Amino acid sequence: MILETVNVGPMQVNCYILACAEGRGAIIIDPGDQAHKIKTVLNRHKLTPAMVINTHGHYDHIGSDDEFGVCVYVHKQDLAMLEDAKMNLSASFSLPYRVKTEIKTLDDKEIIKLDCLELEVIHLPGHTQGGIGLLLKKPQADIIFTGDTLFCQGVGRYDLPGGSESLLFKSIKERLFILPEEIKVYPGHGPATTIAREKSNNPFID
Repeated sequence: MILETVNVGPMQVNCYILACAEGRGAIIIDPGDQAHKIKTVLNRHKLTPAMVINTHGHYDHIGSDDEFGVCVYVHKQDLAMLEDAKMNLSASFSLPYRVKTEIKTLDDKEIIKLDCLELEVIHLPGHTQGGIGLLLKKPQADIIFTGDTLFCQGVGRYDLPGGSESLLFKSIKERLFILPEEIKVYPGHGPATTIAREKSNNPFID
């Protein structure tokens, strides 16, 4: 399996590229900016973009959605954000952006398949209404991509439109912390961590 992290944009979003093997199709998670950097990694592994998945609808995670010529997937509750520059916050930075590519919506517990890969959608409201995690089920069940819900020694903001402090911590405690402790956490920003580390040491969580 191929898993590459590409740091993109001024907010250093972690864009993840996931594929079964060299020369196959690739899932691109959160291509927020600097599509050329993402394409360099794709080319290095001879990968063909197969789909884009957004963990949520903020501009720093969706800004290059249109650059790969493939369908974009997002939770149904964040669909409007991809289509509205004010809602995805890009209008606030004088860079109004809306996704023009075909968008398909996801729901909780949905399974996304590509070649040998299977990802389970876990709805994680709190940072946005439609925030999701993507739990890798195959070829090995040891990774979750958490977007801006859970970070290494941190949690996502809940003071932006659509955010909720109570829902964010409920999502973390009831949907993430029930996972096996050895699961590796790949967040939307910053370094990777594990469920065990965040359960025992995250200073923001009681």
